[in-house]
Amino acid sequence: MTERSYGAIDPEITASWLASIDVSAGTRRDYELAFRTWCTFVEACAYDFDDLEEQHVLDFKEHLLAERKLSPAATSLYLNGVRSFYRFAESRGLANIARNVRGAKTPRGFKKSDLSPSQARELIASFGGAESEKDARDKAIVSLMLHTGVRDVEVVRADRGDLGTRGGHEVLAIRGKGRDEADEVVKISPALDCDIRAYLKARGPLPSSAPLFASVAPRNKGGRLTTRSVSRIVKTALQRIGIDDPRYTAHSLRHSAITFALLAGAELEDAQAMARHADISTTMIYSHHVDRMANAAEDRVAELLDG
Repeated sequence: MTERSYGAIDPEITASWLASIDVSAGTRRDYELAFRTWCTFVEACAYDFDDLEEQHVLDFKEHLLAERKLSPAATSLYLNGVRSFYRFAESRGLANIARNVRGAKTPRGFKKSDLSPSQARELIASFGGAESEKDARDKAIVSLMLHTGVRDVEVVRADRGDLGTRGGHEVLAIRGKGRDEADEVVKISPALDCDIRAYLKARGPLPSSAPLFASVAPRNKGGRLTTRSVSRIVKTALQRIGIDDPRYTAHSLRHSAITFALLAGAELEDAQAMARHADISTTMIYSHHVDRMANAAEDRVAELLDG
């Protein structure tokens, strides 16, 4: 056993580690959260930080996957943070117990893609003046999903009475995933509010219990939409701007909104609140991808090859 201590939860030690890593501010926050989670796990298991071995890191990996039910991608992000700390520890003459621990395997297969900000703007603009009730509805739905990251099922479940104000700001109360009550809110921007109000004006007066977004089909006029309907609305709009790819779906608009929030400088916790992610590790995945593109090694290669 080494004469020196890891001092894993010593604020000065962790501050030195975080200050030493050459990463973006977002990645640094992700690593700090991952390391705090690791320390909490070690303490909960009553392990001694100076007697930890590789198997304990493997146990942590299994804990994230089996008990916390994190995705392989989120688990790998946590392990990246732990590995980063122990690389720092190794530079101080301590054992690197995480050296051989690999990230969790992510299943193969395509993932949903997100839009660029310019594509998102083009998508909303593609509805033009949205003169018909249907076009006004479809524009309001797409705009809502891109501005706030609401899910298709949350669009479907929204009622007219869910629109309101909170702290002087326009909001939409959301019946979140697996919830019966509209106990969460998303903030409505002025531009989005105009899109929604234009649609509601086309529909006329409505009771608070009426669906916020309703069918215009003759057989179900005024009835609640289905998630399939929302998917079709989004796919049609995407095709109109030249995007006809199975990786782009209604859920891509939610991915895009969360990514835009981080690109615009939102703190990880604020992006989590907007996305209504139960576990911040899910939001960390978006943060990781944003940082990956912002600090891509490919840009350095391009500088050498392209002048």
